[in-house]
Amino acid sequence: MISNRESARRSRMRKQKHLDELWTQVVRLRTENHNLIDKLNHVSESHDRVLQENARLKKEASDIRQMLTDLQIGSPYTATALRDLEEVPCNTAHVRAESSDQSVTSSVDLLH
Repeated sequence: MISNRESARRSRMRKQKHLDELWTQVVRLRTENHNLIDKLNHVSESHDRVLQENARLKKEASDIRQMLTDLQIGSPYTATALRDLEEVPCNTAHVRAESSDQSVTSSVDLLH
């Protein structure tokens, strides 16, 4: 009978230890889940900003192409020369910090 009581006590202690470990794991997993949600939100916000910047840059490129077309009408340059100009790589990193109005203005300034 004493042996059974001692065995039951050890069993309860093992169960309590296991329960404590499970609660520790729950807390750790909840923290990890919270951190992953924060990362996901950050990546989602960054993605949205990139999409907005991409749309702005596409509009800017379209506006510049239109300005080139408008300039071509009264220009002695041939269409081939303007096509060659379109193939020149453009670094727009300096434009990113500016607003879209300012970036279009600075791009126009580069053409003059």
